[in-house]
Amino acid sequence: MDRIDRIAFVAACRTAFDLASRPEVADAWTSESSCEGMTVGGLAQHLLAQPERVVQLLSAAPEGDPIPAIEHYRRAAWVQSDPEAEVNIEIRTSADDAATAGHDAVLAHAREVLDDLPDVLSAHRSPDVVRVPWQGWTLTSDDFLLTRSLELVVHSDDLASSVGLRTPPMPERVVGPVLALLTNLAVERHGQAALMRTLSRPQRAPRVVSAFHDGDA
Repeated sequence: MDRIDRIAFVAACRTAFDLASRPEVADAWTSESSCEGMTVGGLAQHLLAQPERVVQLLSAAPEGDPIPAIEHYRRAAWVQSDPEAEVNIEIRTSADDAATAGHDAVLAHAREVLDDLPDVLSAHRSPDVVRVPWQGWTLTSDDFLLTRSLELVVHSDDLASSVGLRTPPMPERVVGPVLALLTNLAVERHGQAALMRTLSRPQRAPRVVSAFHDGDA
């Protein structure tokens, strides 16, 4: 996969932070978000947790032999499970629980994380890998940042949709690799023809070509 530009990643995290800081998000904090079963506050907390995970894991000692990013999604239980499966309910519940601290507290913590992020990203790592403890496997640092970038891009759109705001544009050097990853995952799930038709022949396109859900391809 393409390398995620570190400076662009920090900019994407700040874009997500600015979105979560909006008064529309604060006002709707306990309302249900566009992600069914998750509050706006829970979604904002989950979004802002992505740079925190980067700071935590890139501050830990590197260990393990990495697997490719696409294999990460092949193995991840949340990808392979129904939205109402226990693993996905737990993701939503834990975010909602963390959001009970309130908008100001969640944003204050996220601001501290963002202050630490540039130094963590610029630190030398050898080997340049990250152990992902909640999954039980290792990724290269670049691939781990790619997975966090995907979360930032997708959930920023979810959060903006939840409160009626325009989805904020993300840096091209973040969005490009994320779109490439989503395309590869969607092709694996639905086949080349489904993606080709969706992008060029909508009259023959399947209804769904999601990277994470089955459709009628």
